[in-house]
Amino acid sequence: MARKIVVTSGKGGVGKTTVLANLGIRIAQCGKRVCMIDADVGLNNLDMVTACESLVVYDLADCIEGRCRPKQALIQTRISKNAYVLPSFHSLSGTEISFERFSDLVEGLSASFDVILIDCPAGIGESFRRAVYSADEALLVATPHLSSVRDADKVLANLRGMKMESVKLVINRVRGDLVVSGRTLSPEDVEKTLKCRMAGIIPDDDSVFLCNAGEIPPESPSFKAFKILAHNVVTNKYRTFDYAKNYKGFFGSIRRGIKRSI
Repeated sequence: MARKIVVTSGKGGVGKTTVLANLGIRIAQCGKRVCMIDADVGLNNLDMVTACESLVVYDLADCIEGRCRPKQALIQTRISKNAYVLPSFHSLSGTEISFERFSDLVEGLSASFDVILIDCPAGIGESFRRAVYSADEALLVATPHLSSVRDADKVLANLRGMKMESVKLVINRVRGDLVVSGRTLSPEDVEKTLKCRMAGIIPDDDSVFLCNAGEIPPESPSFKAFKILAHNVVTNKYRTFDYAKNYKGFFGSIRRGIKRSI
């Protein structure tokens, strides 16, 4: 049976879906069968992030309403033959999704995959609870900003109240130059504040936004960061990406100055 991991965040705009998509494809490239389910019914874009939007025939509503079998709605990504996407609603269909029906859908797919990643709506509303209800583990995505940390703390309290087997942090969009200069929170500050173990650190990298999920160039810092994150998730290890390496010492100070001037 698959590990069922919900990927969530306290606020929108922290890169949750992008983290999930790149993580899912990276795990698939390690030989695991991965299903990525878009449970963000209101603001769904997992199919776009994975470049699958033109391949959608059936969606989550079709599965829930019985117009197709769940496996018929799955889209194999072109980046990895082991990674599949179950897209959310194409339109406002009016379909009501109960906790039980969504959980049954996830459970039905579980036998065919090693890992199921559930893209959860931001916040702590009913849609959040529905997505979390179907999972055993959670990855909480936050950025090193006070507003993100505050909202992540509220989500974390809800996750712990729902008795998740495991809850870990992913700190996204980390600017090593600003951390070394003391101008922003460090990932370690966030980890200490939230009292939640980090599963990974993803640097602020233009490649993440310029490329579809899974197509980040190997020389990009985020490529290595997602590789480490995927390894940590699969093996339950706690290695972290060295986001500050290029910004320390004399040459690091020059890089920080160049970064500020851009």
